[in-house]
Order: sequence, then structure tokens, then C-alpha cells
Amino acid sequence: MAMKRNPITREGYAALREELERLKKHERPKIIAAIEEARGHGDLSENAEYIYAKERQAFIEARMQDLENKLGNAEIVDTSRLPTDRIVFGSTFVLVNVDTGEESRYQIVGVDESDISKGKISVESPMAKALIGKRVSDAVVVETPAGRREFEVVEIVSG
Repeated sequence: MAMKRNPITREGYAALREELERLKKHERPKIIAAIEEARGHGDLSENAEYIYAKERQAFIEARMQDLENKLGNAEIVDTSRLPTDRIVFGSTFVLVNVDTGEESRYQIVGVDESDISKGKISVESPMAKALIGKRVSDAVVVETPAGRREFEVVEIVSG
């Protein structure tokens, strides 16, 4: 069975690579040194520094494995030449909430780079699924955690 490829923007891929490099080059050596130092303090069963350092090491190793898997399954999508007539993966666009008139700017990105506080919505989210293929002035109804919301596509910004 083939592994599922996960679409990701160049920026998202670079951010995951940077985090992996930081963990390998800085965090891992720091925690190994901390474990060695804590070992020197004697009885390990009651050594909080040692226990914390071992837990931190396990977390770092697991995160590195996770990042390596994500990078290995990533399919970088070139967002520099996206269509501006419809919303696709990587598109940045402006929506207006039909009820409140509030405008919001979003970009559809890969699962591993989504961050709603930065306006980056996962391609797997119900909102993104409802928006893919929509054009300027199209209306879209989205089921949000706060209930049904109706939006209109105001603008599709080029990548």
C-alpha cells in the first residue's frame, strides 16, 4: 500500500526542516549533556533533574521521528503560479461573513502547517473542502464549531 502524500507549501516544508535541524543540532546535544550531568548527582531513582531530562529526551526523539515522517511524506506544491480565478491548495483569499460583514484572509495549506491564528487553514478542514474550486462572489456555507456560517469570496490573491 502506498503512503499517502501530504501536500505542503515550500514555506511549510522549510519550517518543518528548520525545526528538525534545531532539534538535532541544539536540543538533542543539550539534553544528552543534561542527562550526563544529572547522572553525576548520584541516586537516579530520586533525581528529578535526571527524570525530567530523560522525559525531555523521549519527547525530542519522538518529535524528530514525527518530523522525519512528515518530511518524508510531504509533497511540496509550488504556490508561485496559482490560478486567481478559483480557490485551490495554496491559495490566499479574502472572505466576508455574510451575517456580520467581517472580512477574513486565509490561505489553504497542508495539515502539518495549518495555524488558524495565522489564517492558515488545513486542506483537510471542512472549511477548506467547502472553498476549493470557489470563485470570487461565490457564496459558501461552512459548518463551524460555532454553527453554520455563510461566507462570500471577495478576493483571490495570487500565491
